[in-house]
Amino acid sequence: MGLIELLHMSVFSQSFSPCGKFLAAGNNYGEIALFSLSAALGPDANELSQKPILTFTAHEGPVFSLLSTDSHLLSAGNGEISAWSWAELIKKNVKAAWTRRPNYKSSLEIPEINAMALNPADNSLAVGGGDNNVHIMDLENGAFKSVLQGHTDYIHCLSVRERASEVLSGGEDGAVRIWDTRTSQCVHCVEVYKYETCARPQHGKWISCLTTDSDWMLCGGGPSLSLWHLRSMSPTSVFPLSGCQRQATFYQDMILTVGEGQCVSHCLMGGEVKAQIPCTPHSINTLAINTNSTEHRVLTVGGSSDHIDVFTNLSYKAFSLRF
Repeated sequence: MGLIELLHMSVFSQSFSPCGKFLAAGNNYGEIALFSLSAALGPDANELSQKPILTFTAHEGPVFSLLSTDSHLLSAGNGEISAWSWAELIKKNVKAAWTRRPNYKSSLEIPEINAMALNPADNSLAVGGGDNNVHIMDLENGAFKSVLQGHTDYIHCLSVRERASEVLSGGEDGAVRIWDTRTSQCVHCVEVYKYETCARPQHGKWISCLTTDSDWMLCGGGPSLSLWHLRSMSPTSVFPLSGCQRQATFYQDMILTVGEGQCVSHCLMGGEVKAQIPCTPHSINTLAINTNSTEHRVLTVGGSSDHIDVFTNLSYKAFSLRF
């Protein structure tokens, strides 16, 4: 890869292996890089330990989303999802176990797949993107079994509430839709930008990040990042962060969030921003916490750079992995 490509690289997605010893990251050139966390965090770590043990081209366009099941790495690009066996990748064997395409109405347009979410309750995968629909795939047999229709513009983000048998989707149309997976019906539609406390008309209305934790939902994008109670369907905290947030997550008693701006923000549930920790990329697309291994428990952050920052403790960057 030439210098120009490295300069223009963006990391869009990441996922930890089920054993917690490896990190997969996807970029705008359709490549997936596999990093050994045990090597990078080991006592003999050097610059080489921060480089990938494997890099391969997975899709023609960007790798928008990565997700791990207990045996496979799932990657999403333009109109397709591929599965790669973790056991094979670790041996550096690169061959997709399968590739599937949702049933799109038109064969001319190939919609990008922006988001994937696993529902362990029925071993299904929710997929959302450029055709404004959420497609539900049965991971047992690879068949797409239902389509959730209602968004009027493309879908950016998905989250599964396992206990409630619900899938939530957020999109360019400014709506968060809550779907009952048993009936495939939309049970609630929250237009976040219509709430005065969240609205930021100058940034637009789209929802670019969404996550849930039992009865709570975090969402943001054009509107400010806000915390919602899903029983009362009302925003309980609005976070005073500038720029659009692209990914947020609940972690212990805090909220960690990234987006436009060169930092990871630590917020308290009540709405205050407790700390902003500097990062390498000027703009950040993805943050992930490795909960699969206590030994390799790290926070990793990627965005408009070929560097992926690694935090071994939440208050400062320890080092960077490099594509």
